[in-house]
Amino acid sequence: MEYRQLGNTNLKVSAVCLGTMTYGDQNTEADAHEQLDYALAQGVNFIDTAEMYPVPPKAETYTRTETMVGTWLKKQARDQIVLGGKVAGPRRGMQWIRGGPPSLDRVNIRAAIECSLKRLQTDYIDVYQLHWPERNVPMFGQYLFDPTNEYVSGIYQQGEQHAWVSIQNQLETLAELIQEGKVRYIGLSNEQPWGVMEFLRIAKEYNLPTIASVQNCYNLINRGMEFGMSEVLYRENVSLLAYSPLAFGHLTAKYIDNPAAKGRVTQFLGYAQRYKKPNVFPASAAYAKLARQHGLTPTQLALSFVYHRWFVTSTIIGATTMGQLKENIDAWQVKLSPEIMQEIELLHLTMMNPAP
Repeated sequence: MEYRQLGNTNLKVSAVCLGTMTYGDQNTEADAHEQLDYALAQGVNFIDTAEMYPVPPKAETYTRTETMVGTWLKKQARDQIVLGGKVAGPRRGMQWIRGGPPSLDRVNIRAAIECSLKRLQTDYIDVYQLHWPERNVPMFGQYLFDPTNEYVSGIYQQGEQHAWVSIQNQLETLAELIQEGKVRYIGLSNEQPWGVMEFLRIAKEYNLPTIASVQNCYNLINRGMEFGMSEVLYRENVSLLAYSPLAFGHLTAKYIDNPAAKGRVTQFLGYAQRYKKPNVFPASAAYAKLARQHGLTPTQLALSFVYHRWFVTSTIIGATTMGQLKENIDAWQVKLSPEIMQEIELLHLTMMNPAP
C-alpha cells in the first residue's frame, strides 16, 4: 500500500480508503468489523464515515454506521487510524437529523460532532468534512447551477425562511473544534471550484483553518473533477478523496451482465439519480468490453484508473461482501498500460461524463 500526504497536513493516508456507508443497512456489525479488520491488515489506515450513514439515508437507520465503526475503533490503536467524518448539511429533506438540519451554523456543527464522537467512541476525528455545501449548488446528480434557488436577504426564494451561514462563520466553528482537540483537520465534500477557493481565501484572510481535502465523486463516467477543479487542487495543495469509483456498481458491469443483479441499483429503486442518465449503461458497457479485451475485470479497470490519477490522494471504496472488498483492494496492484489509457480517452471523448 502507498501512503500519501493529505493536503498541507502531517497526515499520511493510504491510497485506498475504506468507505462505510453500507454498514447498518446492507451490512451487519459483524460484516463491518470483518471488513475493517481485513482492510487494516492490507495496509488501509484511512476509514471514512458520516453521521447520516448508512446510505440511502433513512430515519430508522441513521447513525448506525458510526455506531458500528465505534465498537471496532475502541479496540484499535487509535493513533494508527486516520478517521474521516462528516456533518450533514441542510436542504436534503432529512428531518430526522436535527430537524432538517436547518443550517451549518455553530449549533448544528457542534451538536453533530458531539454525537458523532460518542457513537465513534473516540475523542477526536482526524478529518472532519462538511458533507455538502449549505449554499445553493448543483449536487448529487444535479449538474446545472440554478440562480432561482438562491438565498436572498436570509430568505430562501421558494418561500422557506432560511439564512445562509457564511463560510467565515462555518470556519470559525470548525476552528473552535480544532482548538478543543475534537477535530485535527477539516475538509469539504461535494464542493465546487468557487467554494474551494472561497474557503481557502477566507481562511487566509481571517487566519482560520485551511481545508486539507475535498471529497467528490470521480470515476470513468463522471470526470467532472478534471474540468477546473484539478488545477485548483494542484495549485492550492488540496487533496482529492475520490468517492464512487465504481459508479454505484455500474462500472463492475454486473448490471450490464444481469439487469436484475443484487445491488444498490436494484435494492434502492429511485436512488442515485446521477446514474439514471441516458448514456450510463452504454458507457459502462463500453468500458467493461475494453477491460475484458485486455484481460482485466471491469472492476479492475475502473478502480485502477481512479487509484493512479495524479490528482487523487485517496480513493474511497465500499463493498457489501468480502469478495468485493478483496477485489477492490487487490486492484491497487493493477497498472493500466499507455495503450489502455489511450483507449479510455477515446471512449471518454465519445461519451463524455454521462453521469455528472
